[in-house]
Amino acid sequence: MPFTASASPSAARMVGRDEERARLMALFDRASAGEPSAVVVAGEAGIGKSRLLREFADAVADRADVAVGRCVDLGGTPAPYGAILGLLRDITAQRGAADVWQAAGPGRAALLLLMPELAEAPEVAASASPTAAVTSPDRLREAFVTAVESLAEHRPLVLMIEDLHWADEGTLTLLSFLLRVVTRGRLLVVLGWRTDEGGRSDPVRLFLGEAERAHLMERITLDRLDPASVRTLISTLTRIDDPEVLHRLEERAEGIPFFVEELSRCADGPLPDTLRDILLARYGLLDEDAAAVVRVVSASDAPLEHETLAAVSRLDEGRLNDAIRAAVRTGILVVDDDRYAFRHALLREAVHGELLPGERASLHRAYAEHMQALMDADPRRDLHAALAHHWQYAHDRRRALIAAVTAMFSAKARYAFSSAARFGGLVLELWDQVDDAEKAAGIDRLTLMLRIGSILRNAGDSERALTVVDSALADARQTRIDPVLHVRLLRDKAVYLTNLARPGSVDLLRQALTIIQGQVDDDRLSAGVLCNLAGRYMVAGHFPEAIDASTRAWDCAVRAGAEQEMSVARNVRGGSRAHVGDLDGAFDDYTAALEHASDPSAKLRYRVNYSDLLTILGRYREALTIAEEGLAQARALGVERTSGSLMTQNMVQPLLELGRIDRVDELLAQDLEQRTFPVFRMYTTTSRVRALAWHGHQEKAAALLREQQAALEAAEITERQVWYYRLHARIAIALSAGDPAAAFDVVREMLDDDGPQAAHRVRILFEAAAIIGALHARGVGVADAVSQVRDAWTAAPEPLRPAAWNGILDALLAPDPDALQHAVILADGDDIPATFRVVTRLELARSLVAAGRRTDAADVLSEASRIAAELAHVPLQRAVAEFGAASGLVHEHRDAAAGPLLAELTARERQVLELLAEGLSNGQIAKRLFISVKTASVHVSAILRKLGVATRTEAAVIATSGRVAVAHSADG
Repeated sequence: MPFTASASPSAARMVGRDEERARLMALFDRASAGEPSAVVVAGEAGIGKSRLLREFADAVADRADVAVGRCVDLGGTPAPYGAILGLLRDITAQRGAADVWQAAGPGRAALLLLMPELAEAPEVAASASPTAAVTSPDRLREAFVTAVESLAEHRPLVLMIEDLHWADEGTLTLLSFLLRVVTRGRLLVVLGWRTDEGGRSDPVRLFLGEAERAHLMERITLDRLDPASVRTLISTLTRIDDPEVLHRLEERAEGIPFFVEELSRCADGPLPDTLRDILLARYGLLDEDAAAVVRVVSASDAPLEHETLAAVSRLDEGRLNDAIRAAVRTGILVVDDDRYAFRHALLREAVHGELLPGERASLHRAYAEHMQALMDADPRRDLHAALAHHWQYAHDRRRALIAAVTAMFSAKARYAFSSAARFGGLVLELWDQVDDAEKAAGIDRLTLMLRIGSILRNAGDSERALTVVDSALADARQTRIDPVLHVRLLRDKAVYLTNLARPGSVDLLRQALTIIQGQVDDDRLSAGVLCNLAGRYMVAGHFPEAIDASTRAWDCAVRAGAEQEMSVARNVRGGSRAHVGDLDGAFDDYTAALEHASDPSAKLRYRVNYSDLLTILGRYREALTIAEEGLAQARALGVERTSGSLMTQNMVQPLLELGRIDRVDELLAQDLEQRTFPVFRMYTTTSRVRALAWHGHQEKAAALLREQQAALEAAEITERQVWYYRLHARIAIALSAGDPAAAFDVVREMLDDDGPQAAHRVRILFEAAAIIGALHARGVGVADAVSQVRDAWTAAPEPLRPAAWNGILDALLAPDPDALQHAVILADGDDIPATFRVVTRLELARSLVAAGRRTDAADVLSEASRIAAELAHVPLQRAVAEFGAASGLVHEHRDAAAGPLLAELTARERQVLELLAEGLSNGQIAKRLFISVKTASVHVSAILRKLGVATRTEAAVIATSGRVAVAHSADG
């Protein structure tokens, strides 16, 4: 039986942490009220982080479920999801396996990757084939977070992770996802972090910095105790009243509570000279057995179970219990949930540092042998991460290599790619130190490097993946290599270059095809390489080449019976055909692509690509429908907030064109923190720029575009559509700034470019027609611009030019009232960019004024103003208001009604109207008149209603034109 003892880590009451404890309790109260919260408790070693967390956990234990996970130090290769597994086990112990399983949602089977024993619960085993479900890293994150969110609805839940400084990147990625997507439930996340661990580029430090900048987490920093608090703590530990001894204790402890406690225990004799001596003072008082037990525990990366301690120490039960009791009584070890651990990590480090080299190696060997025995007895136990660590420190490099290879593939199978990558690095480090490395590892070096490169890429580190595959290819040039492996290395390097938005992929894929044609008879491999090549041609704008390569890929895939490659080939060919105007062929291909999408992820990819194409073709409502179907599929798969986030990004573009800026803002604001490839980030950036410009924030939009300019320009080399999206973003900024000349300069840049032409060009030409109208209104000669745009428009394939777009463009380029009246009707139809509902009316109003039909013009302009307000499109609202004021249309239109309406305003409402005319916001009006913002808003609403207008801009124009009338009315 394990030794049990009632041993607290410290007998002293906590001193000097009342404010920090109160902050934690306030955060808990906030979370308990339904506002999920997170906090990191930070400080140097010995400052009292763990003590504060324990005190807090005890304080809320009767009001919440508290789950604790610990990160452990495995010498730079931490076990994947170590702390998350601890949390999951604690939650399951408190809530029950059935509740956790149900709370995890559709992707619940992914939890078995972390906690296989969950399947042993009768409630889980009885459910439909949980282990048969297809899983993914998305599902793993989604299942855990969904479970946490659901469970936190019913009772407050505190997730506490200690020693975050030793966290693996899988844990950090999952935590980042948790913090960003949980918006409901009574959840508090509390992290303990040692600030004196890791450098500036340490992943944990970067994670915390990003979380705090995004306002996802608060920080409580524990400072060193002040002298008064140190004296108070000493007084609770000792009865010393000698001022000189007290002064020495204060001085030596330097305000660190742990040192105060350690020094206080030495106060009856001479104080140790160094920190090491302080930490080892009580260790030196232990008898031989107790000291041996402490040394054994010091070699462990985590709290020890009794069985393990007994096996490694080799003491009989009686001697072992006596030794443990002595170590606990002395305050070096503590009993932690039926396991044994050091009272503080600094103590462990000090004792472990005292081990002789041979003694240290012997201890690690004993641990490794015990772990191997445990796995032999129960093959389900996965201890390979710790096993690799112990064999490495036991200097058994061969066994360390074997364990590291197994740990790498085990971590990969659990989608802990960052941990897998670290073990891959250890494997490469050990490889040349083992004589028969290939035999021991069960894999040849080049195949190993291929796998490690793939792991690094999936870990989001395409840069290192590229380095590894380059090294493998360099080795391949020096030796005979299997041609299939050579092709795969070339293919993977092409993928990594693509992910990094760098050129060179096409040449590598061509080289791979040359090897296949001469040395490899594998139609599936050929189809895969050709699909990659076709995709590269397509995004570069080389559509004939893409069509040819995808057709060849289809033929190879059919011969191989490879459904996945068949789907991809038709997908790419469909997109390429559309860009050259063959829409019938494109839609046939997409139908086939869906038919051959043999698994849910392939169907999701089809919907991503097809919805994107429909947006490019101006079929916005259909694109939105397909994207929403994809999102529903992602939800059914349990990856709504992960893979589904890609689909939500595909929803942004059609929503923007349809004028649904509120949903665009919502989607962009989610910004789920998933590691993605640089080239993918470019599309999100251009969408953000256009949304900012829509709201009139042209300076912020321009700053964002400047910040990303270098990355965008690099991506444009390999992805032609990035260039078009950047052009459209630049046009949006110029129009938002009221500079149509600058906007048309961007259009001219596209017209003068001799690069590949894609279907995206049509949307920009359509925008150019509106820009020309704005230039004409300013008296700028536009004959050349009209000719250029018309020629470019007619040169585009006819199927890419929707009939309604044709009619609107013709009216804008050759404006007259009849043509523009028809354009207004067309602009109100389906799948017309919503801004053209305002643009056509504004141009019609200008044309009517020129024709002397001012009353009709005023009515049309009023409608334009209403629509611009509905769209919340600030630049268009401004343009309409400026033309109304400059032409006098607003004055004439309102004067007949405005006189009596102005008289209906109260004195306070007239004051508010005057301030509206100055362009003040509701908040500024409230401050000027010494009223609340709510009261100011009520007055503004009443003014708009009484004046019969829809926007503050219209009210401001009336106030400006009727300033004398308002003043007169106010006077009497």
